[in-house]
Amino acid sequence: MAKLYDLAIMGGRIIDGAGNLWFNADVAFKGERITKIGRVDPSKAKRTIDATNRIVSPGFIDVHSHSDFSLIFDPRAESTIKQGITTLVVGQCGMSLAPINRKFEKLLRRYAAPFVPDSDIKLPWTTFKQYLAKMQRLRSTSNAAHLVGHGTVRIAAMGFADREPNRRELEDMKAMVAEAMKAGAVGMSTGLIYPPGVFSKTKELIELTREVAKSGGTYFSHIRGEGLTLIKAVKEAVEIGERAGTPVHISHHKAAGRRVWGKLKETLKLMEEARKRGVDVTYDQYPYVAGMTSLATMLPPWVHEGGMDRLLERIRDDETWSEIRKEMEAGTPERENMLDEAGWERIVVSSVKSRALKQVEGKNLAEISKLLGKLDEFTALRDLLLEDRGGATMIMFSMDEGDVEYAMMGRYHMVGTDAWSVSPTGPLSSGKPHPRFYGTYPRVLGQYVRGRHILELEDAVRRMTSLPAQRVGLKNRGILKEGFFADVVLFDAEKVIDKATFEQPAQFPEGIDTVIVNGQIVVDSGELTKTRPGKLLLRKN
Repeated sequence: MAKLYDLAIMGGRIIDGAGNLWFNADVAFKGERITKIGRVDPSKAKRTIDATNRIVSPGFIDVHSHSDFSLIFDPRAESTIKQGITTLVVGQCGMSLAPINRKFEKLLRRYAAPFVPDSDIKLPWTTFKQYLAKMQRLRSTSNAAHLVGHGTVRIAAMGFADREPNRRELEDMKAMVAEAMKAGAVGMSTGLIYPPGVFSKTKELIELTREVAKSGGTYFSHIRGEGLTLIKAVKEAVEIGERAGTPVHISHHKAAGRRVWGKLKETLKLMEEARKRGVDVTYDQYPYVAGMTSLATMLPPWVHEGGMDRLLERIRDDETWSEIRKEMEAGTPERENMLDEAGWERIVVSSVKSRALKQVEGKNLAEISKLLGKLDEFTALRDLLLEDRGGATMIMFSMDEGDVEYAMMGRYHMVGTDAWSVSPTGPLSSGKPHPRFYGTYPRVLGQYVRGRHILELEDAVRRMTSLPAQRVGLKNRGILKEGFFADVVLFDAEKVIDKATFEQPAQFPEGIDTVIVNGQIVVDSGELTKTRPGKLLLRKN
């Protein structure tokens, strides 16, 4: 006699993702869908899992992921799937792998160099539709929804030019965004501290975001500053969404630098006021006091004009380097100054491309200056960028724990890693990445829910599941409900915890037993299976 269910989870505590209180029930699946929540006859299932003393929740949705830069190298997505993340929202901070203009393809490759193991990666597509077709054929453990990156669009239209687009270039960019949205992108992202996004004006972003609005997508933004320009930057993001008529999502919201600690009270008030006016504003956050980005981001925006090769030419020239140094020392109220926000001792080099420089990984720039026998930290920074050809990444300690907790409690908050999927044994295993790569979601559940009682468990799960699903427009995901897709995670609420540290980041969490994607088990008793049932999730036009 044929079995009614392919899989049944028996005796767990259900947290459905909608914010409801937990309840006891079984969950049964047939194919990719949840077919029953309630009392299930185990004899009618091909396989059963005993979930006694376990939480059964929807799979987590990472609303801020850069795994589009890693899945093409390692589709196992080990560091994220073992956190219980079943869906990745990629193409963040203005960086996506499409569209491509062959004329400027080298600039895009150099742009992506700090985030991929090989800058000579094959990019056999030009349009976003062609790119998504390639991703559709990629067998990965996780689902993925894609944003089109404004920075990538700008490169395709005008390279790394530090100016406003002319009429033709703007129309080309609008057409590329419209094509991406029609192909199934869920929105557009910006990275307004990074080149070439940093060169754009607000009016350009409004024009492009109107193309997103036509298709019902969302404007995601790494805003123009998270330090002294924080308030102004949040206002700009809200203005773009308000004038374009689209929802706004602020990426990895934080106050970076001692002089702005406490300012999140003002930014969350701005969001509250915007929502009262009818502007749909939300934000995500990772639960750490340090961020991570490319080391070259420390340099003033004008140094990046023309791309990475031009940057290296500029810093190689003694006279130009003297100008750069003076500007970094003096700072400017018009842009983010990472040196001012953190200081040399709190900026740590997390990875380098050059094998000859591996000794600097995990050390701050003050330590590196002494280690390499440099005159001072500025000299160490310059020489490191030149020797590594701009490929280094850094971790910057600039946030206050009180702000982290305050942002986490905000009504419009959801969780995101701001990382990409890696593995201790895969092609992306080098360096000392930020511990958020391995620990974000279990850290929230273990440290901030169980340990500090910042969030209630059901509310934390909602911020990891149904709220990001709503933000991105994912249908039939993010909630445990009959007929919905079977993306599920089982964890022990009393034991789940992150193990990754800044000193030893490549450590998987504890307390997450089973992860299911589209009805298939991808993590079984804590171990990765060989099953890769992940889907490309397209926004429906």
